[in-house]
Amino acid sequence: MDKIAILCSGGDVSGMNPALKRFVEYAFARGMQPYFVYNGFEGLIDNKIVPASYPDVSGIITQGGTKIRSARSLRFKEPSYRAVAAENLKRLGIDKLVVMGGDGSFRGMEKFYSEHQIAFCGIPSTIDNDINGTDYCLGVDTALGVIKNAIDQLRDTASSFRRAFVIETMGRNCGYLALVSAITSGAEVCLVPEIPIDINEYKGCFQSQIAKGRDYFIAIVSEALENSEEIAAWFEKELGFESRVSVLGHTQRGGNPSVYDRFMAYRFVTYAIDAILEGKTHSVICYTQSHFEFKTIDEVALNPHRINEELLALGREQFAPSHCQM
Repeated sequence: MDKIAILCSGGDVSGMNPALKRFVEYAFARGMQPYFVYNGFEGLIDNKIVPASYPDVSGIITQGGTKIRSARSLRFKEPSYRAVAAENLKRLGIDKLVVMGGDGSFRGMEKFYSEHQIAFCGIPSTIDNDINGTDYCLGVDTALGVIKNAIDQLRDTASSFRRAFVIETMGRNCGYLALVSAITSGAEVCLVPEIPIDINEYKGCFQSQIAKGRDYFIAIVSEALENSEEIAAWFEKELGFESRVSVLGHTQRGGNPSVYDRFMAYRFVTYAIDAILEGKTHSVICYTQSHFEFKTIDEVALNPHRINEELLALGREQFAPSHCQM
């Protein structure tokens, strides 16, 4: 019986557990023995590689995070440790891997493949949605739902106390979460690295709104800008509004996986296993323009991700200071 393993690398996302469930079930359906690698690349090195079965994935489809845990591995960057990882796999007769992670994980796997010929397929899995070549990464929909709920709840208290709330979303160097959340929550301000805006340009418009009765503000800021406290101070100094900063942080990674993320997990894993069995040895399964396609590691991991221009245009229009309603 052929053997295939799966691991999670980097930040966890809701959707990984549904993917693990599909991985076990589909591997058996294709006549293979599935294996779990615990603790990501660290688990490859430490030989935390164990056979998986149906009971291992029973009930996990509703859980956020990842049952097999994840990690960031500095050791895997060293050839000597990659050799140890390869030997551990080969000793078990495993020559196929599915990897859920980001572009750094895929670059590491590309080196691993070139050195030891362990075939793999990557599944983009990051709430930042910042992997080049794919319009969607596993976990994004659930994260957006968490952010939506937080903004809706903070709006209640903002309106009750005449406050300005500056809500910081995750996103590393990408403003996708902040931009989509701001558009869909009716925020007054959205600050992301892809759309440079000087907050001072809002002053006249906001003063006019306050004179007409506005009594709270919601500003969505990407963590990439590192200026949430500065924006809160601006609301207090320039507009006289008591302000609070709410950093949503790692709450965005957790939570019951949404229907969409469960469905995408099912589809990503199915394509990944089929790809390896069909002879694709080092690819990433991407979702673009509502369909799946395979791309090379160079396309995915060696080029910067750019938010869809149509979405950026919508954000520029929605949050341009010149469009602020007096």
